[in-house]
Amino acid sequence: MSYFVSAMLIVVGVIHLLPLSGVLGSDRLAALYGISFSEPNLAILMRHRAVLFGLLGVLLIAAAFLPSLQTAAFIAGFVSVASYLLLAWSVGGYNAQLARVFTADIVALVCLVMGAVARHKLLL
Repeated sequence: MSYFVSAMLIVVGVIHLLPLSGVLGSDRLAALYGISFSEPNLAILMRHRAVLFGLLGVLLIAAAFLPSLQTAAFIAGFVSVASYLLLAWSVGGYNAQLARVFTADIVALVCLVMGAVARHKLLL
C-alpha cells in the first residue's frame, strides 16, 4: 500500500512539474496556456508561478520517498488543485489549453484522494 501512496504522489508531482518549462520564457508560456505573454509584468508573474509549481512538484515527489513530508505534500497538493479547479469552474470561458490544465487537475485530484485514503489506512 505504501507503494501506491508513493505512486499517487509521483503522478501529482509530475503534473505539477509540467508548467516548470514556462520559466524559459514567454514563448513557452504561450504554448502552455494559449495566450500571449508579451507584457513583461505578466511574463514575470507567470514565470515565477512556473518556479512555484516546480517547487510544489519537487515536494510531492520527495514526499513519495520521505513519509515525513507526506502530510504537508497532500495538503499543498489539495490546495493547489482545488483552488485551480474552483477558479476555472467559477469563471468559465477558458481556452483549450486551460481546459487541458483543468483535466490534468481532475486527474491530480483523483490521485490525491486515492493516495490520501490509502495513506490514512496505512496509519490506522
